[in-house]
Amino acid sequence: MSLPLVFDVDAVVLDIEGTTSATGYVVDVLYPYSRSRFGALLAERSDDPAVLRAVAQVRELLGEPDADAVRVEKALDEWLDDDVKATPLKTLQGLIWSEGFARGDLVSHFYDDVVPVLRRWHGAGVRLHVYSSGSVAAQRAWFASSPDGDLLPLVDGLYDTENAGPKQEPASYRRIAEASGVAAGRLLFLSDRPGELDAARAAGWHAVGIRRPGEPYYEQGVGDHAQAGSFDEISVSVSTSGSTT
Repeated sequence: MSLPLVFDVDAVVLDIEGTTSATGYVVDVLYPYSRSRFGALLAERSDDPAVLRAVAQVRELLGEPDADAVRVEKALDEWLDDDVKATPLKTLQGLIWSEGFARGDLVSHFYDDVVPVLRRWHGAGVRLHVYSSGSVAAQRAWFASSPDGDLLPLVDGLYDTENAGPKQEPASYRRIAEASGVAAGRLLFLSDRPGELDAARAAGWHAVGIRRPGEPYYEQGVGDHAQAGSFDEISVSVSTSGSTT
């Protein structure tokens, strides 16, 4: 058995798909759930500020300022088919999933090793944040509706492509560091995607690639980054000499 990866940091930032949770669950359960409800959301909540903003963003991305609800729904379906990480798609999915979790239609998924380790890190004073392409609303619903109960009390901050920026750009990680008040060198990012790990490292963070069999990026690997097959292989502590910005 290999020795654990040891980090002296103040905060851990978590990706979701392929890292804390199975990508298959998101693709096979959440994506069809949102697809079946896009039309109703656009019709029933057309005056909702979040929906209005997302629809405006869809029209801007399409270059079609007069696109009607049918055209917007078609674009959302196409982006879903192509796994495009478009911010308005993620916003509208988040609204739909939040309703689904609240109704009890949906329960989130976490790998068995994740929750016990998150509780241990949180108990040791490590701050936990989430950075996912899924919207903040979706992240909040995801962590609040786990099989282990409400995990939101473990989480200090939620970041997405709207409030932080694209996940493969170093500037996004600099924004998170500034917003969280944690120095770059005191942040650890966990993700299964090498491009995201590269961006975090370029921003001065520590980074570990999570490689789980069956996940889309497992065969590709994580480049020259440290890697772990589960959260149990990572040891995180906060030293008294650690500093924040």
